[in-house]
Amino acid sequence: MNTLILAAALLILLGVAYQSGWSKGRSLVAANGVTVHSRPQYHGAYVALWAMIPALVVLALWGLFGGGIRHDYIVSLIPVDILTALDQSGLNLTIGRIEALASGYGVVGEVQPWEQAAGDALRSFQFLTFAAVLILALVSGAGALFYARSRITARQRSRNAVERVVGVVLLICSAVAILTTVGIVASLVTEALRFFSFINPLDFFFGTVWAPNNAGTGGHYGQYGLLPLLAGTLMITAIAMLVAVPVGLMSAIYLNQYADRRVRGVAKPLIEILAGIPTIVFGFFALVTIGPFLRDAGAAIGLDIKATSALTAGVVMGIMIIPFVSSLSDDILNQVPKTLRDGAYGLGATQSETIRNVLLPAALPGIVGAFLLAVSRAIGETMIVVLAAGNSPVLRGNPFEPVSTITVSIVNQLTGDTDFTGPQSLVGFALGLTLFVITLCLNIFALFIVRRFREQYE
Repeated sequence: MNTLILAAALLILLGVAYQSGWSKGRSLVAANGVTVHSRPQYHGAYVALWAMIPALVVLALWGLFGGGIRHDYIVSLIPVDILTALDQSGLNLTIGRIEALASGYGVVGEVQPWEQAAGDALRSFQFLTFAAVLILALVSGAGALFYARSRITARQRSRNAVERVVGVVLLICSAVAILTTVGIVASLVTEALRFFSFINPLDFFFGTVWAPNNAGTGGHYGQYGLLPLLAGTLMITAIAMLVAVPVGLMSAIYLNQYADRRVRGVAKPLIEILAGIPTIVFGFFALVTIGPFLRDAGAAIGLDIKATSALTAGVVMGIMIIPFVSSLSDDILNQVPKTLRDGAYGLGATQSETIRNVLLPAALPGIVGAFLLAVSRAIGETMIVVLAAGNSPVLRGNPFEPVSTITVSIVNQLTGDTDFTGPQSLVGFALGLTLFVITLCLNIFALFIVRRFREQYE
């Protein structure tokens, strides 16, 4: 409730500040013979920024120091004789009971009179501090509002100030994205290097046995061969692309060239609905429907297909990727200049000949880029392979047998209580770094192809 009140108050302050600055700028424009530098909306944004900055600073300061002040106040409510008898865990438990009483929730056991009094006092303290912080934020924002409004003149460069602020905000957002990526890569590299201090990198990248749980004593940590996991990942990805590429490309060609507007308006959203289904749902669908179906179908023709296998995971993953391939391919086909098709029709080519000999060759670089991006999506998939692949980290080439993938092994190694001091848990970071490098190379190659395609036809 406090958050909603705070957000509503800030929105009201923002609206009032913008309207105030806009009206002042509007009055300057209406004056005869006055040349203004910025439009009224920039003056409104200028005043709104001035009003929001001090209010947000007050709230940020309270967010930084309010927790400590609240904690010290709760501790002061505990009687001295009880406080001296508590250790750290007991103190945390007591603070939690007081906070629960203050929020109106019940607590386990009998409530002591001093606990109830402390809860009531904390409730009053929270109300007063929230009201004080809110009033201080609004007052400081209102003061900044009047100051900024008084600065608005015909030559006030509000547009430049607003655009500088927008530029700084965009720079901060870009820096956050870049620094997040750098932080992820740095953590992966750091922990992977710790893993390689236990396991020889050659044994990891070229080993054929995956047995991380067979660690014993005397420095024997088990076997961490990557090849079984890499083979399973590539096998499932290949099956998925064999399903997704033909269906996705053919559906894109049909929607782009053959379907009328009404059919396209219905079919395209229905295909893209698949992209909004959670992957855990696809995994459950593979486990209870596709897996048994493939097993029974294989038995009918004399094939031994396991219900949880690379084939099951690959087929369902391909179904999941179909809208990805279809949408990208459709967009790329739309980018091919209409003059190429008209020229082919003018030379007497049929529609199918135009598609085969003109449209697809012209769009081929972009379509290849879309396929590579789909491969990256398939390589990084987790939930489908966790449920449908069988989790058997054995180097094999039979798609009808259970396999394991890099993502499944990361889940297995980092699930549960881990101390990150031995190779059993640190191997997850080495696997993650390997997967990151693979998908990064695929994405760079795909974006390179797509960029060449766009430069050619824009």
